[in-house]
Amino acid sequence: MSDKIMDMYKKQPKTWILSLTVAVGLLFLIAICLPYVSYKGITANGIPIATSILNSLINPSFEMIFNLTKDGVPYLLFETIGIAFLGTIIGAVISIPIAFLASRNIFPNWFCSIWMLIITVIRTFPAFVLGLMFIRVTGPGAFAGVLTLALSSVGMISKLFIEVVEDLDQGIIEALDSAGCTTFQKIRFGIIPQITSSFLSIAIYRFEINIKNASILGLVGAGGIGTALLFAMGAARWRNVGAIIWGLVIVVILFETISSRLRKKLTTGE
Repeated sequence: MSDKIMDMYKKQPKTWILSLTVAVGLLFLIAICLPYVSYKGITANGIPIATSILNSLINPSFEMIFNLTKDGVPYLLFETIGIAFLGTIIGAVISIPIAFLASRNIFPNWFCSIWMLIITVIRTFPAFVLGLMFIRVTGPGAFAGVLTLALSSVGMISKLFIEVVEDLDQGIIEALDSAGCTTFQKIRFGIIPQITSSFLSIAIYRFEINIKNASILGLVGAGGIGTALLFAMGAARWRNVGAIIWGLVIVVILFETISSRLRKKLTTGE
């Protein structure tokens, strides 16, 4: 038995050259990146601020956590969730026609390339930058956050929707066509059943991401709990910061758990 193992070991491909090349390449990339990441040490107030943040996480402001007014954590979290939900719904609705227009199994390559270019341009802009742009257009507030998340969601959702549409089983559509079904019937019984679960799964996953993005957008004045977090940090109210962070942690964990179970149920049916 040991002889067979040794023979198999000797016959296995020699990959040390490839491994060495990859290691040298990684070290080379690290060496290139290091000059652009300069370390200037910790600021004079760095340690006290870090200590205050840690203490605030251990001892948050329970007055703010249980405050049911517009300044309390519950209201701000519901506002953040509302911004994320509306942004996801609008982005998903806009992404559906774009996905079909950019699918190469439906339209010619040159036509699809135009839509893919539009999607790529949308994906180029970070949500933070889009938030600053929409605030200039609509003014600060939750509406700017909804528009920002809607547009930024289009870039990701439409790209994933395209993959679903391009993987459609054409045999089902051809069978309905041979049976004399109308275009509406082919869409109703041949396309929608194939894409519904995947589209919902993608939208739920994006909603999970948008909850995190909505809290960040508040830092630029696009509504949500991020605005309160910015003001609390600026005023050095660290216990309020701790209350907001704990609220965000609980919401993110809760929705990640729900999202994972829903997406598993949609994809596997279990």
